[in-house]
Amino acid sequence: MKPIRLPEPPGSPPRGMPDIFEGGVYGVIRRAVIIGNGFSASENQSVGLVRALGFSEKHTLYRVTRPRGGVNEWLHWLPVSFHKKLDYIIRQIYGYSQILLTGRGKKLAPLHTENGGSVGLSSVLEADVQKIITMARETFEKDGPLLVVASGRDTISIASSLKRLASENVFVVQIQHPRSHLNRFDMVITPHHDYYPLTPRAQEQVPRFLRKWVTPCEPPDRHVVLTVGALHQVDSAALRTAAISWHEEFSPLPKPLLVVNIGGPTSRCRYGADLAKQLTASLHNVLASCGSIRISFSRRTPEKVSNIVLKEFGNHPKVYIWDGEEPNPHMGHLAWADTFVITADSVSLLSEACSTGKPVYVIGAERCTWKFVEFHNSLMERGLVRPFTGLEDMSEIWSYPPLNDTAEAANRVHEALAERGWRLRP
Repeated sequence: MKPIRLPEPPGSPPRGMPDIFEGGVYGVIRRAVIIGNGFSASENQSVGLVRALGFSEKHTLYRVTRPRGGVNEWLHWLPVSFHKKLDYIIRQIYGYSQILLTGRGKKLAPLHTENGGSVGLSSVLEADVQKIITMARETFEKDGPLLVVASGRDTISIASSLKRLASENVFVVQIQHPRSHLNRFDMVITPHHDYYPLTPRAQEQVPRFLRKWVTPCEPPDRHVVLTVGALHQVDSAALRTAAISWHEEFSPLPKPLLVVNIGGPTSRCRYGADLAKQLTASLHNVLASCGSIRISFSRRTPEKVSNIVLKEFGNHPKVYIWDGEEPNPHMGHLAWADTFVITADSVSLLSEACSTGKPVYVIGAERCTWKFVEFHNSLMERGLVRPFTGLEDMSEIWSYPPLNDTAEAANRVHEALAERGWRLRP
């Protein structure tokens, strides 16, 4: 008679079972490393995944730094390593020139420090491949393999090098499509709309002689995890915590509470004062059905856009416009809002709002091009968003199954590790 085996909870070993029965002492991952690029939108995705895997308190952030300031702002298209070498040469020339000019009674303006050292970024660990590999190997027997999560173009060379040089000690997840050679990573997590260039519609938009240069060139294979939007840190636990933290400020507000998030134009979603005027006109139309409105700008919001909004609603009794000072009420907005209006440029803001299951209206989607069109079509088809026209009754409640990309991606990480004979134990 065969023994009966009861099912186990996903992602966790039976309570009390020694590591030796889990595929070996060396097959249990107990910590994570995040490779960041200094941009909150990218690093938020990595932290969100690590948090969903249970390593919110057991991860270390390393950062790939680029030279900043002056001519460096025009050189971000260069590979990071080459950019740093070029910056070193520029600084050597600058130092020599300063010596010459000082002798003549002249003085050059100082160069900017690298990666914002003056504002505290220097305290973040530099992403050094050899140091991370040494750490992974030296702690392997005690702590098991190392989970590496990276996001953004600047992190690709670091993450792929870790996989190439220490494949037996690390499991490397690259978030956002690396464009080529996906076999450099154990897993790639990227939005479905990153594969828009392979669609017939996209092929029609690209001249035939240029098609081979537009990436990605091949459909996703089995180690590519496709999401609807961006990964993030917003889940039910985070929303409950935010609801408690912001209770004193938000609970007295008249309902329904409409939260408006305004981003900024991008190369694939261009707008300016015209959209700001459209937004303010539509908000005036729905004011009667709102109890209160909270408006937030992002760092990318052009001054001409924010000025129009401030002029229209800066003194309105129903409207509060966040001034950008800490604390940031973003999580409070997600927890307490009844409805959202969000500009079409921000995949991150839309992904977070759609994870709440609350009504989300989008303004400016008709101005988007290329893969952003695919993204917005995907949200519409799933019933996650509706266009904001100004004819809505904001007291109307509609819902949908919340977007759950981060948790689903975390499940795929568990499955991939199990195939390798590894598992997570935070």
